[in-house]
Amino acid sequence: MAQGLFTVGFTVAEVLRIQAKAKDMLMEGKTLMIWADSGSNATKQFPMTVKETLDECVHALRVLDPATYGRRRRVASSFINHLAK
Repeated sequence: MAQGLFTVGFTVAEVLRIQAKAKDMLMEGKTLMIWADSGSNATKQFPMTVKETLDECVHALRVLDPATYGRRRRVASSFINHLAK
């Protein structure tokens, strides 16, 4: 569930760039980076999973630009039959 991390201090354009980068990482299977330099090795894991990042982007876009991306719709239905006495 999104926490609204990208709703304050981010523009729609920035959120869309984050979303595109997360999508690229998902398509390439990259969530962990490992590299070596002059005998030193380093590992970098992204602070959020790709799924978390995409969830946050969707939430932020709905909050920042509801006219374009819409608010989450909740559908409810109820039905009451006539109860005989």
